[in-house]
Amino acid sequence: MLSQLKRLSLEVDGRYASDAELQFMSDYVKSFNLRLQTYQKLQELESKLIEQTYTKMRSLDPTLFMQGKDDFSNKWKMDTTRTFRYVAIALLINDPDTLRERLLLWFQTILHAFGMERAADVTYQILQEVVKQDLTPPQASLVCPILELTRRSLGGVSA
Repeated sequence: MLSQLKRLSLEVDGRYASDAELQFMSDYVKSFNLRLQTYQKLQELESKLIEQTYTKMRSLDPTLFMQGKDDFSNKWKMDTTRTFRYVAIALLINDPDTLRERLLLWFQTILHAFGMERAADVTYQILQEVVKQDLTPPQASLVCPILELTRRSLGGVSA
């Protein structure tokens, strides 16, 4: 929403916006209640969803959290929680572009430097599955595309 408003302000410089250019605002208003409910549900379920994701990942491949002999489980939980919160706010304000520009591009570099793309790919793939179990289909349809964007960005998957 913020990036769309910024883009609109640049495009309509000195003129009134057309109905087509304003459509995203109407769409946002129509979806606001669902976005707010979903945001609140994510906030409520955050630790459960992340713990379920961790447990599934650990059972799938315990080495996903290892770098040499070092176990990065605690670091993974902190990073995943932080990123999940950014995903939630991107969902609330309908602005995945800002998420990508302000967090994901930077974090992608960090994960690449540590060779953790596979762990990120699996994290956000499983997190989508877990979210679908605890949210209604309309709620999941709002959050899963942002989680997929996160998976593709951080997991080194080409779009």
